[in-house]
Amino acid sequence: MDSFYTELFKIFPALNAYLLSGIYVFARVMGFFRLAPVFNRKEIPGMVKLALALMFTVILTSFLSPKVPDILAAKDSMLLSIVLNYAVGAIIGYMAQIILLAIEAGADMINMQMGLSSAMVLDPTTSSQVSILTKLFALLGLLIFMELGGLYWLIHAFLRSFEIFPLFATSIPLLELINMDYLIKMTSNVLYMGLQIASPVLLATLGQDIILGVISKTAPQVNVFQLSFLFKPVFGAAILIWIMPQLLGVINDYFLTYKNIF
Repeated sequence: MDSFYTELFKIFPALNAYLLSGIYVFARVMGFFRLAPVFNRKEIPGMVKLALALMFTVILTSFLSPKVPDILAAKDSMLLSIVLNYAVGAIIGYMAQIILLAIEAGADMINMQMGLSSAMVLDPTTSSQVSILTKLFALLGLLIFMELGGLYWLIHAFLRSFEIFPLFATSIPLLELINMDYLIKMTSNVLYMGLQIASPVLLATLGQDIILGVISKTAPQVNVFQLSFLFKPVFGAAILIWIMPQLLGVINDYFLTYKNIF
């Protein structure tokens, strides 16, 4: 059987070129799907992701039109090329995922300040316990990201990676693959953006704590501890409903700021 395949590839060298290129493209697509927003959702069945990855692979391989000399030069480093292509796809997906982490950071701050830390649910995407408010903000940010054309940005960045890092390259040009200035700014601003999102609720609940502290000093018979558990979630929810239109505008501007990161 091995000799049959060897003779077949000798007769049809282009078939060998397309099959090996398809393996590299599939590795890059799988790395991209593993970490990229929307595609990394575990709510999507694995068979659907696999079918979509195979469809991407067939389409991209046909457009790349691999050359036979490139294949012959890359046979000795096949495993290295597969690993590097997977890493390139994962880097592109992770870059986009960092943008959404700032939204979740702000939701975590709001959740802790409102006293909802005990209301936890299982997040199937990360297989970890997250708060209901964090899950809500994560889905809201994901919807805004998709509405602004985030999927187009991701696919455009993925296609551009083939120009910067060819299938058979043996080193990753990070400075050309991603915009390092945007990357540094984005990672350093995760906490800043989270505070910007959570600041209205944080300030409102801080004012409430001050008022309850004054009440506890002037009327010690009032159980301020129980009142805080009652008022904080209600007051925080009211503030969130009030500022939600402005909050959506802030998230929208934040996503548009980083659309040129790739």
